[in-house]
Amino acid sequence: MCGKLRNNQDMKTLLLNCDMGESLGPWVMGLDAEVMPYVDCANIACGFHASDPSTMRRTVQLAVQHDVRIGAHPAYPDLVGFGRRSMACSPAEVEDLVLYQLGALDAICRAEGTRVAYLKPHGALYNDMLHQPELLRAVMTACAAFNPQLPLMLLARRDNTVPQTMASELGLTLWQEAFADRTYTPEGLLTPRNQPGAVLHDAEHILTQALTLARGETLRASDGSALQLQVDTLCVHGDNPHSVAIVRQLRSALDSIQPP
Repeated sequence: MCGKLRNNQDMKTLLLNCDMGESLGPWVMGLDAEVMPYVDCANIACGFHASDPSTMRRTVQLAVQHDVRIGAHPAYPDLVGFGRRSMACSPAEVEDLVLYQLGALDAICRAEGTRVAYLKPHGALYNDMLHQPELLRAVMTACAAFNPQLPLMLLARRDNTVPQTMASELGLTLWQEAFADRTYTPEGLLTPRNQPGAVLHDAEHILTQALTLARGETLRASDGSALQLQVDTLCVHGDNPHSVAIVRQLRSALDSIQPP
């Protein structure tokens, strides 16, 4: 795994990942240049929910410049809805659209002397996989067909038996992902964005949750119950100056508690 953190007895090495390359033509989204120096992994949009070939290439170049690992961030073909709307795609269609987007980003990576290093589905596709095993298998099948050594990033939940079993069958590695700025249901799912308190905005709360996850300690779910998650990577956001400042603080906080 990539990462700027080192293991010790108290701290789990967490990879910081961030969604990037989501601008489209003249429309600029995110502060990629500002946040890239502080993360380990860049989830780069592949053109279906956001981005375009030139944006993809600029983002890959930026990741290479900062020695950041590149992940494909495929989505449903939903530019208008930013990939956040579920679509009636069959498992075969999902497998094909994931392969298509993987191939597009990897071609640009090859041109810049690097490769796609992992896969993280975006938005509604990411969420639909959690509830529809046939879509999860379609994404995993595409990942394995492209490169069976390519890790797949998906949400860490209270019970990850189904995806872990499926990944073992296909010979895939899973990276379990958590969110520093989101609250959780008792099942370990993200609280839907349309519910109050789904997103944390206070920097202190975000930093506290991130360090709790890094130490392997329990969170409190939305009903107050204890929630234990096994986490490999932490998703952070850099779409505004406030969030970039939080990423800087998070990087510093994690690094500061590492042994010299």
